[in-house]
Amino acid sequence: MTQTTLSVDDTKGIIAALHQRFSDLVGPDTRDICYATQNRQMAVRDLCKEVDVLIVVGARNSSNSNRLCEIGAEMGVPSYLIADSADLRQEWVENVRAVGITAGASALSNSCRCRSMAQPLGPVEISTLDGPNESVEFRLPVQLARA
Repeated sequence: MTQTTLSVDDTKGIIAALHQRFSDLVGPDTRDICYATQNRQMAVRDLCKEVDVLIVVGARNSSNSNRLCEIGAEMGVPSYLIADSADLRQEWVENVRAVGITAGASALSNSCRCRSMAQPLGPVEISTLDGPNESVEFRLPVQLARA
């Protein structure tokens, strides 16, 4: 059993080790992994190639927000997890060329507006990286749809 907010990359090794030990194991389909988590982790890897500092908006108890910070650090980019712009520290961004701002999948949309996040940092130019279109729709089970 794995947490569905772990990315496909995070679970591949676990599933491979289990298959090696238990040859008749039936595992989850990769579609069972949270697509938003996978997309954000891939995006952070791309973002870290272009920035000097990474800011992740999310809760301290959020697995996926913490993982985004870990990925930034693994890529050699100083990475900070914040709940909102009040947590920003000027010293994190002094003498840097580019700051990346991202958010965990469960972050509230009003806590991660890039323009308002960047205001305490001074004059900035905001750009957005391209990424996959998240157009997945979840349908109600038939029993609930009829109710």
